[in-house]
Amino acid sequence: MDYNKVAKEVISHVGGPKNIKKAFHCATRLRLMLKDPSLADEKALESVDGVKGTFLVQEQFQIIFGSGTVNLVTDEVLKELGMDSQDQADEEIVEKKGNLISRAVKTLSDIFVPIVPAIVAGGLLMGINNVLTAQGLFFANKSLIEAYPMWKDFATIINLFSNAAFTFLPILVGFSATKKFGGNPYLGAVMGMIMVHPDLLNCYNYGKVATPFWNLFGLKVAAVGYQGTVLPILFTSWLIAKLETKLHKITPSWLDNLTTPLLSVLITGFITFLAVGPVLREAGNVLADGLQWLYFSLGPVGGAIFGFLYAPIVITGMHQSFIAIETQLLASAAHRTFIFPIAAMSNVAQGAAVLAVFFLSKDPKQKSLCSASGISALLGITEPAMFGVNLKLKYPFIGAICGSAVGSAWIAGTKTLASAVGTAGIPGFLSIPPESWG
Repeated sequence: MDYNKVAKEVISHVGGPKNIKKAFHCATRLRLMLKDPSLADEKALESVDGVKGTFLVQEQFQIIFGSGTVNLVTDEVLKELGMDSQDQADEEIVEKKGNLISRAVKTLSDIFVPIVPAIVAGGLLMGINNVLTAQGLFFANKSLIEAYPMWKDFATIINLFSNAAFTFLPILVGFSATKKFGGNPYLGAVMGMIMVHPDLLNCYNYGKVATPFWNLFGLKVAAVGYQGTVLPILFTSWLIAKLETKLHKITPSWLDNLTTPLLSVLITGFITFLAVGPVLREAGNVLADGLQWLYFSLGPVGGAIFGFLYAPIVITGMHQSFIAIETQLLASAAHRTFIFPIAAMSNVAQGAAVLAVFFLSKDPKQKSLCSASGISALLGITEPAMFGVNLKLKYPFIGAICGSAVGSAWIAGTKTLASAVGTAGIPGFLSIPPESWG
């Protein structure tokens, strides 16, 4: 594929360079902010090499290329437009449009999507550790490392690798969130480091051992860490970003570099440990426990409803907010999430529907699109399948969400949960505890 040629054709078919305000991409889609979306020629775009579908969502004209390809096409588009890939000049235009929910979802998406690879890597490594340590998977009443002790240290180091992203999650979130909120991301990372400092009691041991306290001017403050938490560092990142911005405005330039970072970290740190952290840690635990209770109490009915609605939620983009919820579920005491198995059911159902179209269609181009997008969906990337085939033909999409509902009802009925996140498709079994593989 000639990526530069594809980029030029895309620009031409959406109304030319003057009609494009901003260009960026997600995992599979080139996203264009157009001054006049009506100038985009969808029919012409779908004839461009590599294009698997187009659609308009919340003033973003989105062109599906698929994972890997979209990065290269976007780079060429930005070169042709003379834009910097890091340019956020128009970001505020995007942020201020849409209702409160859509803006909140986009904010969470922008914070968590960059750190997803780290979470996925940790999740898949956790899956490998599960295989090595699961009782009765390969041998009766024995794990693989009990049968072959020479693998024990290998399993230990895999477990260390897998836990790192979750143990130090506040550092990742702090960097990404503070950057999103307009502050210095390194100060956000420092706040994350403070919240998981080894001198603090590990939060996983909170309530199990005696809690150390600081006496701060007569106030009794628990010296407990925030390993694996999400809500406290999100608010802390927002706070330090806003505080830093304010201090930059009121501090004389000759003092700014010295006092602004000092006061930002000092003030935010005290507020975090005194009030924000304890309240939001408890709120995160309540949220995680509440979602788990809701899922288990409704059983197969709850699973079926969630499975039926999952793909429509993906269409709106609101599924991006699930990353934060799922991360909090995995960080809770149960260390389990029901969202990942449901997502896998939905993705595989979309892929199966596309492969059905592949076998029924006699159009060579349609068959080519179906084979690539169907396999992609089975491996966890559904946008090409959903937007390029199923939604356009309607009936396959209806069949897919019904299939997802049935699979999700079974998942909920058998109480199948994931102990990690990974590829929400057929390879996703690695993220499921081995006792639930059946």
